[in-house]
Amino acid sequence: MKNTEISKTPDTEHGGYMVALRDLEKKMEDMFHQLWRNPFGNSETTELFNFSTLNNIPKIDVVDRDKDIYVEAELPGIEKKDIDVSVANRQLVIRAKTCHEEKEEKGNYLRREISKKEFYRSVVLPTADIDESKTKSSFKNGVLRLTIPKKASSHRKRIEVQ
Repeated sequence: MKNTEISKTPDTEHGGYMVALRDLEKKMEDMFHQLWRNPFGNSETTELFNFSTLNNIPKIDVVDRDKDIYVEAELPGIEKKDIDVSVANRQLVIRAKTCHEEKEEKGNYLRREISKKEFYRSVVLPTADIDESKTKSSFKNGVLRLTIPKKASSHRKRIEVQ
């Protein structure tokens, strides 16, 4: 194929239709952004669809290795006792819930802060042939690590090309 160079011509040479298309594109983007931020025109529902709620979704890496599946999940600010991990029907579910309360009283002054966090993440595992009973897990510095062994029948086998 030949390399062809696309020459850009001023909008005025096309009768200004490019300006109109850009304006239409901007209006459509603004409309969709507004719809995403406030889908029902009600300020009470805005928080449900706010991008900040995405911060409560833990980041997860799932690696399909030859003999096992390795999972690493970031759970900052969560303690080991607050984590619940389950596997059923190829579905790995990681939940964590924590509540911290801080209270300070000095004379007439009272300060009370309650911080609640809840994480939930569900991922489909690459195979259903796993041995849940031999799963190894560790939690250190806010990172959960799982090694889920595969059953022998689902170990990856190398096929030599003749």
